Amino acid sequence: MRRVAMLIGAAAVVCLAAGVVAQTMPDFAGSWTLVPDPNAPDGPGFGGLGTAATIVQDAKTLTVTRTTQFGEIKSVYNLDGSDSKNSITGPDGSSFDLVSKAVWNAGHLDVTTTGDFGGNSFQTKMSLSLGSDGTLVVDTERPDFQGGGAPVKAKMTYKKS
Repeated sequence: MRRVAMLIGAAAVVCLAAGVVAQTMPDFAGSWTLVPDPNAPDGPGFGGLGTAATIVQDAKTLTVTRTTQFGEIKSVYNLDGSDSKNSITGPDGSSFDLVSKAVWNAGHLDVTTTGDFGGNSFQTKMSLSLGSDGTLVVDTERPDFQGGGAPVKAKMTYKKS
């Protein structure tokens, strides 16, 4: 009887822990518009999701569609930690593959993407979270493609539109 009680107790703890983990996964679904930062020295710059994006989220994937100067870019990220493969077409019409891994981390979705363009390997990082005011906060880090210096970091805030 004591073993049965311990097994039931252990099962209850596992169920509660799973419920807590599920609650820390925010829903990013919606249409989002960049909130301009008046203190940004060079305007919106690079990073985040551009000036506007639409996010569709279900239990397995997060799909981000954004319009850029090079056309529409759609990226699908697996939410189970497995690799996600997306292709990007550059301004010259050439395309290259990107491999991303999305993991939940204390209420944030952290996406690490690797790629190779013209023999140059690179890695970018993006972290999505919801602000207490319901805004979407996107922190990004990418290599300095032009100067070869320290990584370029950006923090962009979006409101639902």
